[in-house]
Amino acid sequence: MVLTIAAAIFVFGLLVLVHELGHFITAKLTGMRVDEFAIGFGPKLISHRWGETEYSLRVIPLGGFNDIAGMNPADNDAGERGYCAKPVLSRMIVILAGSTMNFILPVILFFGIFFFAGVSTPNPDPVFGTVMEGKPAAEAGLQAGDRVLSLNGQSISKWTEFVDVIKDNTGTPVELVVQRGEQQFSATMTPVYDDKAKKAMVGVMSSVDTRMPGLLESLQLAVQKTGAILVMMLDALYKILLELSGSELAGPIGVAQMAGEVAQMGFVPLLNFAAFLSLNLGIVNLLPVPALDGGHFAGLCVEAVRGKPMGPKALEYTQKIGIVLLILLMILATKNDIVRIFTGG
Repeated sequence: MVLTIAAAIFVFGLLVLVHELGHFITAKLTGMRVDEFAIGFGPKLISHRWGETEYSLRVIPLGGFNDIAGMNPADNDAGERGYCAKPVLSRMIVILAGSTMNFILPVILFFGIFFFAGVSTPNPDPVFGTVMEGKPAAEAGLQAGDRVLSLNGQSISKWTEFVDVIKDNTGTPVELVVQRGEQQFSATMTPVYDDKAKKAMVGVMSSVDTRMPGLLESLQLAVQKTGAILVMMLDALYKILLELSGSELAGPIGVAQMAGEVAQMGFVPLLNFAAFLSLNLGIVNLLPVPALDGGHFAGLCVEAVRGKPMGPKALEYTQKIGIVLLILLMILATKNDIVRIFTGG
């Protein structure tokens, strides 16, 4: 539980910090007055004022905000430094900067992983690289580095052979002969069906071979991996919208649970998870839904075409629609989280 909470705070905090920094930096660069830069919601834990901006850390670490003067034209007390008084292009830059930072963060994280931890490729040998706590393999006493010699009397020489036997034995105990160093011993474990993977699993990952790329290659690989994941996520989002299915949505509870599970595998997998989540956040925030950055940007596009901003009533209605949609989406995601927790999915 402690690890899950710590991992969730780290991941949420990192993503929110980077996203809000994008808005903050561009607002300052375009001459806007930022009254508060906050990480989290709710009551303040700590705060300090530097210059005209108050920097605060709040109780609930599930978001953050920049209080930019003049976001509401009726309340603009900053004159030409108010958000509403700036050119449309300046406002577009500020609105898009949050998601832009969420797209940049994965490149930085992947670069760090490749340069400092190396590039890992799966080892084809039947050797355990990671054994997850609380899973059948760990409960059977198996450890990272163990080599599987046989399963149910069948000789095993490749990792794929091990996986094939496991996935065909849901709920059925399997007998292993394992080599650990110079010793050989037998163990028994029972594969459990995993709803996410759609197959039986025992909580192990294969060992990997690692090489250390140089500076430029690490950057190139980071950009390539970020681009590949981005394309994959856009394709998945298209299919979700096409099928109008929200069954795969996860809310804060589900993300926190996943963060805890990933953290058990180590810090590098947690950084990978943060990179995936950052891209996800960047894409979702750009959806043209009122109350999201994409909705604000769409409104600015309308203003650029019309030559004047949307009327107060139209703006109010679109904001209310956006908030209702976000609340419904959050309810659906939270429902999915609760179902997964109680069904073990």
